Amino acid sequence: MEIFARIIELKPGSADRVDAWTKLINAHQSAAVEALEAEGGSVESWFSLSLNGKDYLLCYMRADSMEHSQDVASKSANPVDACHQQFKVDTWVRGAGAVGKLLVDLSTGSE
Repeated sequence: MEIFARIIELKPGSADRVDAWTKLINAHQSAAVEALEAEGGSVESWFSLSLNGKDYLLCYMRADSMEHSQDVASKSANPVDACHQQFKVDTWVRGAGAVGKLLVDLSTGSE
């Protein structure tokens, strides 16, 4: 199992697009979970935050293989994946942000 965390800088003025993306994912949770399972993922969480006047997303994911997960998502016909791919193009500042380094991972084994 691989664990992944990334902070993603958003383009200025992306707040409305982030809200629309959030609502779409939450409204279509079953399709989003189906996509996550197809990618070999078990957990995917997204957080919004602001630092020094810039907006960011923080993604946390657990999957069998991050490489496999990204490959499956890029080729997926699932409409949630298509929406997410377009969301990335519309709102992410490419090359800005950072991948996290796992320091501690605690789990009780229950939700």
